[in-house]
Amino acid sequence: MRTVNAKDITDAVAKLCKEACCNVTTDMYEAFRKAQKDEKSPLGRDILGKLIENADIAKADQTPICQDTGMTVVFAEVGQDVHIEGGYIEDAVNEGVAKGYTDGYLRKSVVAEPIFNRVNTKDNTPAVIHTRIVPGDKLKIKVCPKGFGSENKSVLKMLVPADGLDGVKKVFLEAVKLAGPNACPPMVIGVGIGGTMEKAAILAKKAAVRSTDSQNEHPEYKKLEIELSELANKTGVGPQGLGGTTTVFKVNVEWYPTHIAGLPVAVNVNCHAARHADITL
Repeated sequence: MRTVNAKDITDAVAKLCKEACCNVTTDMYEAFRKAQKDEKSPLGRDILGKLIENADIAKADQTPICQDTGMTVVFAEVGQDVHIEGGYIEDAVNEGVAKGYTDGYLRKSVVAEPIFNRVNTKDNTPAVIHTRIVPGDKLKIKVCPKGFGSENKSVLKMLVPADGLDGVKKVFLEAVKLAGPNACPPMVIGVGIGGTMEKAAILAKKAAVRSTDSQNEHPEYKKLEIELSELANKTGVGPQGLGGTTTVFKVNVEWYPTHIAGLPVAVNVNCHAARHADITL
């Protein structure tokens, strides 16, 4: 049994919030460079160059990559042999978000109630927290600030088995075209297939923050990731929606067993920054 103090969780989350908002991950930066080299449109290449320049400035000055520093999504994998002392894990995470967004001068974008009284909470809490109990004695935390220019373009469809693979592709392409320039392409898109309504959405969210150089271990889903990426890039949306051959950097797919009568499909759209940072305690 390992003991992790709640304060260490708070400090880690605060650091990850600032890191994710100000530093493009290595895989994303390489995706920028490769896309600039491969993009057929001169305007598209110029835009990709500006995205690289923006990332360089953000990293050098430790300022946000984008003014929308998002609603904080946190994935926590808690080893079953971990004991957390000194506080409740969700309180510790939210304290970390508040500290990171306040000390890091990141924009606070969360309202306390969604319809009747949309008053800003002034510290970007609460976060959306997904916790899993896993084997081992480690605590892994991934912080994913999610801007809503892209989040608003995400979709969930409850298909039936007869819709099949063609139905999945149709839902995906409709989402890409709906997103258009509003999700700040080139995008990273996560697709969740299977499970139930909420499971598909969580799978898509996890897929959207997977590394762009990762691949699904299942050969057919690996092939589907490639095919969906090609379909998206043939739409011509291009960098920032101004036309070109790079509409997505990568499409990641995650799947889960489902009911004999169902085929849930979720598409979670991420902007070109696809912000995330993680740590293992």
